[in-house]
Amino acid sequence: MITNIPFGEKYAGLSIFEPSEGTLVVVPSLSLPQDELRRITAARSYEERLLFLLLTLREPGVKVVYLSSAPIDPDIIDYYFAFLPDPDDAAKRLTLITIDDPWSQPLTRSLLDRPDVIEQLRSEIDGDACLVPFVLSELEEELASLLNVPLYGPATAFAYYGSKSGAREMGHEAGVPMARGFGDLRTTLEIEEAIEALPGDRVIVKLNDAYSGLGNAIVTKTDRSLTSFAMAGESWDTFSTKIRDRGAVVEEYIEHRPLYHPSALACITPGGEARVLATHDQVLGGANGHVYQGCTFPAAPEYRAEVGASAERIARVLAERGVVGVFGMDFFALKADAGYAALLCEINLRIGGTTHPFGSAVLTTGAAYDPATGLLMAGDQPKYYTATDNCASSCLRGRTPGEVMRTADRLGIGFDAERRTGNVFHLLGAIPEHGKLGFTSIGDSREEADELHALTRRLLCGP
Repeated sequence: MITNIPFGEKYAGLSIFEPSEGTLVVVPSLSLPQDELRRITAARSYEERLLFLLLTLREPGVKVVYLSSAPIDPDIIDYYFAFLPDPDDAAKRLTLITIDDPWSQPLTRSLLDRPDVIEQLRSEIDGDACLVPFVLSELEEELASLLNVPLYGPATAFAYYGSKSGAREMGHEAGVPMARGFGDLRTTLEIEEAIEALPGDRVIVKLNDAYSGLGNAIVTKTDRSLTSFAMAGESWDTFSTKIRDRGAVVEEYIEHRPLYHPSALACITPGGEARVLATHDQVLGGANGHVYQGCTFPAAPEYRAEVGASAERIARVLAERGVVGVFGMDFFALKADAGYAALLCEINLRIGGTTHPFGSAVLTTGAAYDPATGLLMAGDQPKYYTATDNCASSCLRGRTPGEVMRTADRLGIGFDAERRTGNVFHLLGAIPEHGKLGFTSIGDSREEADELHALTRRLLCGP
């Protein structure tokens, strides 16, 4: 299903990080492969990643309607309002709507089965509005059509470009370097032929539509028993079934060390303007070291420019195809004879793990991205940040978000509005049950951001 509801001309330059008016209907539905989603601790709380958009309520012409599977703790809303100059006025322009069914996933599917909630949503949309999804599937397109509002996100017609195979096609078209490999593979024979055609003793097989590295497998040609799957409990039988259903790529495994994992965040406006918003170095973990844990901004200076330039070329190609919205691109970076090389790894054609740290940083500091240097500048002062989604401790379990935020303020690790440095917390709804939260540590230097981040981990999550 393709929605053709257009944006008005005055919204041709719309960015969700700096709207000046209108209603943002935020639908943070995790419309992703549910088998992988279940492996993420406190997955439902990831709907709260987009709560940074409440900070756009500092603009008096902006209204936000925020959907959720379960009620959001009022202390969490108050926490975000505390960043705003007039919390009382902002509260009048925020509507929270919950279907109050946390175990029915994804959110949008459950929402479409609730005509009463759809009607409530319609009643909250007065004037210009757009739907902002976490990830865009046919479910979100159906919802946008029912509400008669445009979508700020890549339509499902472009979903292929966000697959691993589609990313290789985009990379070739944009003239961006990539690891050697083969895409659009589905049969065992195609996989085996690709594995044998690539050099080296190890290759990597990646499911087309997996995320956070959970659909990867590292294969040793000479001993298949050494195959390492990113997802716990995976086997060749289960993995082969997913390959048949979803397709895959096979690429050379880059043995070069040290190997870095930068990414780029970009957006394309409804008017077709493509721009890079930020570059990051990703912090990875998990069984294969491919699972996203957090990030640092900006990417290291040795390869920052290469990553930004490649990301811009890809974004321009996607803009020509008609893509709209925020999306990410992952790269490998390695030392070459003539400097550092950046190789495209994948395109995440959706809001991703670096979006909320970036949004938190720009909306609390007022900084703007300088493409010439790759830095966020608040006046003459560059801003740096370090972010995580995975601060967890048994000592946090059972506590409330309000208690933990008051503890952070008492320990002096909150946010300093005057200096525009400090922590911006997220995933606060995961604290009571899972003892887990995330935060973005903002500093005036790389060292200050890293030191604050380490201190916050130590104070809240233990050694």
